[in-house]
Amino acid sequence: MPPKEEQDKITGFLDKKTAKIYGQIERAQKSIDYLREFRTALISEAVTGKINVRN
Repeated sequence: MPPKEEQDKITGFLDKKTAKIYGQIERAQKSIDYLREFRTALISEAVTGKINVRN
């Protein structure tokens, strides 16, 4: 078992890395949500004829 001071350093390092990963996951999830909304809106506009999907 490493000394308490080293354990604290390791814990701090892991906490920072974990927080960064969670932040990246949150940003990715927001992007996914946005793209789903965009997809739904695009399909709706195509079906209702608001956009021309034929060349």
